[in-house]
Amino acid sequence: MDFDFNLILVPATLILLLIWLLDKLVFKQRATRGKGQEAWWISWAYDFWPVLALVLVVRSFLVEPFNIPSESMVPTLQIGDFILVNKFNYGVRLPLVNTKILDSGHPKAGEVVVFRYPENPKINFIKRIIGVPGDSIVYHDGLLTINGRAIPHVAKMQGSPEFEHFYTETLGSHAHTIRELDGVFSGNQAPFVSSLNNGEYLGRAGHDWAVKVPAESYFVMGDNRDQSADSRWWGFVPDSNLAGRAFYIWMHKEPGLHLPTFSRNGPL
Repeated sequence: MDFDFNLILVPATLILLLIWLLDKLVFKQRATRGKGQEAWWISWAYDFWPVLALVLVVRSFLVEPFNIPSESMVPTLQIGDFILVNKFNYGVRLPLVNTKILDSGHPKAGEVVVFRYPENPKINFIKRIIGVPGDSIVYHDGLLTINGRAIPHVAKMQGSPEFEHFYTETLGSHAHTIRELDGVFSGNQAPFVSSLNNGEYLGRAGHDWAVKVPAESYFVMGDNRDQSADSRWWGFVPDSNLAGRAFYIWMHKEPGLHLPTFSRNGPL
């Protein structure tokens, strides 16, 4: 999810709008010559700027499509999934500059969110909200505890190969499936949680850790717990980096010359 389509959409919409206004106020070709007799670039402005403006409003303030390029959210999201993201849930933001102009809500634990990667805001990431501002998170012996409450972590099925395991985890009102691998602890190399002064967990090489989520920030993790570079690696997601809440899979397409399918359609 590397490219922001608004980098093309916003300038194109503004240019066509400017041409339309110039013809209305200065050139007046459509008024004097009639529809279809004006210069091609003026005709394009009349035909396309309303369409582009509508697409821009929908993508920027209501719903935007994204595709999934990595396995960090397996099994919830697969490579090749195309999802819809609600852009209104976490505040209305201006395109490109991402300035919030209306505070319409905030993420809740368990929600799947799209955000601008803190270390490179040009790249969009998708993860699950684990901790919201003020939460105290402890990870010990493979289990999460948030604000003193153990998060339900129930065995669901064993995968294939045998070292792959799936668990049902419940965060807030969201029950979802996570994937773990025997003998693989990605936190061992995770620089952020490994660098924290975790009291009793200090020196545990990132396998056990504790963190307090600061104001206007979120702690996120992938559902593919042992193969996800997330807040354990690079820290918190600032509220200003949020793009929206992922809520629906609408299409799936395998890489390469494959037709899209709709067998994975459904809410997240």
